[in-house]
Amino acid sequence: MTAPSHTLSTTAARKVPAERRATARAGRWDGVPVTLLLSVLTMVNLAGASYYLAPSTARPRHPFHAFLKPSGAVGQTAGILAFLIFVFLWLYPLRKKYRALAFTGAIGRWLDVHVTMALGLPLLLTIHAAWRADGVIGLGFIAMLVVCASGVVGRYLYVRIPRARSGVELTREEVTGERDSLLQAIAAALGEPVDVVMRAITPEERAPATTVMGVLERLLLDDVRRFNRVRTLSNEWASRPGVDRKAIKRVAKLASREIALVDQSRMLEATQRVFRFWHIAHMPFALTALLAVTIHVAVVVVMGATWFY
Repeated sequence: MTAPSHTLSTTAARKVPAERRATARAGRWDGVPVTLLLSVLTMVNLAGASYYLAPSTARPRHPFHAFLKPSGAVGQTAGILAFLIFVFLWLYPLRKKYRALAFTGAIGRWLDVHVTMALGLPLLLTIHAAWRADGVIGLGFIAMLVVCASGVVGRYLYVRIPRARSGVELTREEVTGERDSLLQAIAAALGEPVDVVMRAITPEERAPATTVMGVLERLLLDDVRRFNRVRTLSNEWASRPGVDRKAIKRVAKLASREIALVDQSRMLEATQRVFRFWHIAHMPFALTALLAVTIHVAVVVVMGATWFY
């Protein structure tokens, strides 16, 4: 563990331009915003549990009824927020389609916000619907839950296709360049030849998956194997005399990225194929939810069934 940190960054920068370099961040959730959002919404649901669990005939006499009913201050505010978030979610496909909107931020960052906001939708909708949904809005409610669940799968597939920080897919040559940079950085940090490092961390080749479920299973297993492999390597490196624990942590992060790139490269075509299928399946549910929600909002506004006027 003799190489200083500036050696790592300089070596990587020579191989792949910074704007085209893969980002390790692409595989992470925005933990803090998601946790805060889900915590607040969960607390509201728990606080109103006595009302939500009460029979329909008993609800009008419940002390929370004026606030938690769908047209109440809390219930309808949750509905308004859910509607605004739902409209906002449709801006992400526009950002992906039109390059003229590049000034609004990288596609990867848009996806982070898109997923974060979408994760709060089911809880907002259950608050608005007071845990009951029927008729047209019931269809929209179910469609939105399916869209949210589908979105989680889509995000999982998205981050398993190697991308630059801008969110643009990397070419195979760029992935190879990124891997070379990572291997050289790891070798420099460990003080070992690149070929020795490569043999130590490169995952073994496995039979290709052909079906959609087979691809998803393979991706999940690759994630588990990568976690276990990096942990084993970290323990092995840490057992060496005179090691720097901070350096071990940094090298383990680089090794995890290198193993991920190897797995993603081997599964690239299969992942892209499943991602295309996902797009085809995701859109009808999203359009159904949009239609049902639009009809519901229009009816409520026309009938004046709101707390604000």
